[in-house]
Amino acid sequence: MQQEKMAAPCRRMASRSVLQFLSSFSRTAVRNTATRPFSSTSVRRAVLQTKDVTDRASAPWTLMAAVCLQRLPVITADCSPIEERFKQLLHQMEQERSLLSDHELRLLEDAERMSRKQADDYDSDEEDGHGDQDIVLAQDLEDSWEQKLKSFQPALRVKADVDKELTSPERCLANSLLLLAEQEVGGQKLWLLPQTQWQQGETLRQTAERALASLPAAGFKATFLSNAPCGVYKYKLPRALQTENSVGIKVFFFKAVLSDSGRPAAPNPSLLWLKKSELQRYLKPAYMMKVEPFILEL
Repeated sequence: MQQEKMAAPCRRMASRSVLQFLSSFSRTAVRNTATRPFSSTSVRRAVLQTKDVTDRASAPWTLMAAVCLQRLPVITADCSPIEERFKQLLHQMEQERSLLSDHELRLLEDAERMSRKQADDYDSDEEDGHGDQDIVLAQDLEDSWEQKLKSFQPALRVKADVDKELTSPERCLANSLLLLAEQEVGGQKLWLLPQTQWQQGETLRQTAERALASLPAAGFKATFLSNAPCGVYKYKLPRALQTENSVGIKVFFFKAVLSDSGRPAAPNPSLLWLKKSELQRYLKPAYMMKVEPFILEL
């Protein structure tokens, strides 16, 4: 009977969890300033940290970061027919409602002065402040301006030879262009947004910046628009390439705007500058489906 009474507390103690036992031990421990009592919170935190390290070490996905580098339009786009008609309408309304400019008023004054000179009762002494000095008429100024305008040669908006060069960032100045790089994935070369693998200790944005800086002879200066990715693309590797630590790849995309393309370099066949309408010829359909939503055709 006495043995059963002694065994009952042992059974109750064995049925309690380890964390409950440690927490009760910390409450019943002798209050000694020289020792630190056990805490269930610290034990739980240590367990979670260990689990986090284990999960990261055994993550089945390889992380990568890619940069969506856009060159914004340099010149204005050509107007559509309806935009051209609307522009002409606004020009006509502004011309009808506007007041005469100083130059137009001067033209009227010169015309009035010339008509007075041709009159029979013209008296040169009545001319205010001009006398016999030579007068430069507003019409003479217009003629000189017309001569300067004829000698001015504006730059061509469209350069057929440059627009056909897909490796040049100076093509299609009225359109927004996107940079593609030829990279090797799974033993085959594909056209992708510039990407590279994430390394321990850096952020995904730093990985995207490193991907852009690692392009051969690029020298691009870009402005990244955010620290957060604008999209993600996930795919599994072929079974022959899968390992215990990596079954697939997750690519996080970061948007950037070209701020300076540097000095014109020799054409690089591994880099292409394409319009949004030209991407389907080079990108895989599944990849294009993930990239297209965040590409704005400005």
